[in-house]
Amino acid sequence: MKTPQAPQAPQVTVTDPALVKRAVKAAALGNAMEWFGFGVYSYLAVTLGKVFFPSGNPTAQLLSTFGAFAAAFLVRPLGGMIFGPLGDRVGRQKVLALTMIMMAAGTFAIGLIPSYATIGVGAPLLLLAARLVQGFSTGGEYAGASTFIAEYAPDRKRGFFGSWLEFGTLAGYIGGAGLVTLLTALLSSDGLVSWGWRIPFLIAGPTGIIGLYLRMRLEETPAFVAEAEKAESNRPKVPLREMVAGQWRALLLCVALVLVFDVTDHMLLSYMPSYLTGELKYDETHGLLVVLGVMVLMMIVQPFAGALTDRIGRRPVIAAGCAGFLFLSVPAVLLIRQGSLLAVALGMGALGLLLVCFTAAMPAALPALFPTRVRYGSLSIGFNVSVSLFGGTTPLVVTALIGTTGDLMMPAYYMMAAAVIGGFAVWRMAESAGRPLPGSATSVERI
Repeated sequence: MKTPQAPQAPQVTVTDPALVKRAVKAAALGNAMEWFGFGVYSYLAVTLGKVFFPSGNPTAQLLSTFGAFAAAFLVRPLGGMIFGPLGDRVGRQKVLALTMIMMAAGTFAIGLIPSYATIGVGAPLLLLAARLVQGFSTGGEYAGASTFIAEYAPDRKRGFFGSWLEFGTLAGYIGGAGLVTLLTALLSSDGLVSWGWRIPFLIAGPTGIIGLYLRMRLEETPAFVAEAEKAESNRPKVPLREMVAGQWRALLLCVALVLVFDVTDHMLLSYMPSYLTGELKYDETHGLLVVLGVMVLMMIVQPFAGALTDRIGRRPVIAAGCAGFLFLSVPAVLLIRQGSLLAVALGMGALGLLLVCFTAAMPAALPALFPTRVRYGSLSIGFNVSVSLFGGTTPLVVTALIGTTGDLMMPAYYMMAAAVIGGFAVWRMAESAGRPLPGSATSVERI
């Protein structure tokens, strides 16, 4: 006769609202610092070309600067393949603290590099090395931060809390854009080239220390703790093969979703300032102010759009963004090319609101593609492969396409192509709003 089994405890995780908010703040701050550095690099692309590369052809300088920008994205998959599996083995919190240190160090180092006029070819080589450190550390940042928030958040509010991660991204961009705009307005061109450009990069040092302190104070996510307890000791190592071959369908969806997300994101927030000044000969200060205004608008809408994904689902919101970029990219870029401040603001504002469909939904949708056991690792690989091949190369590719064809509508065509791929991925993905993460218990908020 079998001994009666004790009833199993319900598989429910009760989240502490105060702890969730702390986790969101720490993750969002790291993302803000990351994109502050990336944003400053983009906004100062013309100036950095003059500082780090030989004088002569301005287009060649800009291409060289964006080449170093793209190079950092090429090492992101390597960072993802190292930090992602490590995060699944030793914990999300420890790895996110490490990536914070490396990001801050890489950005701070750029501000210390002598110019090409001072040390010659050593200047662009050191710039490339610092960018590679940034890119390597970023390989574990976004996937880890989105996983961290997703695993802390209650199921019915995962979209809302996840949207604050991209709120941090926009805050970083706004900080970078605002500081560059201020420097551009206060300094002469010679002053900006000789020393002013260093200020935004040097700010990364103290900011990184603050972010590291916040992340070190956090506890591990409930989902990771529950998964670790199943092993009753050290977590067994998950082979890279299981993270890729065992998740290949989810990985393909991840790559396609990140493609449309990151191409449009980098097109609007990284490339457009240089497009306005370099290709359309728009006044540099006014161009940066327009981008700054668009990002403020996106920040205001972001939490509401995140909450909307909890009510109606991630798929409808992402699908709306894909449809919008498919049909409105050409009208928006035509408005931008018209050149008046109002037309540029309307075109950029339309693209910014469409981008919110992705920034609000993706931080919750992407972690839900993978089970807890491999979530950090698989998401890091899929996310960074897509960003490296498509998102991070967007400024370089579009600049080269315009230089080759002379067609200033290339940004619109590029976004439309990305929207088609993203639309197909939305059609194939499952809805995750209001449901537990795969491999995790139901998560509810403590009242």
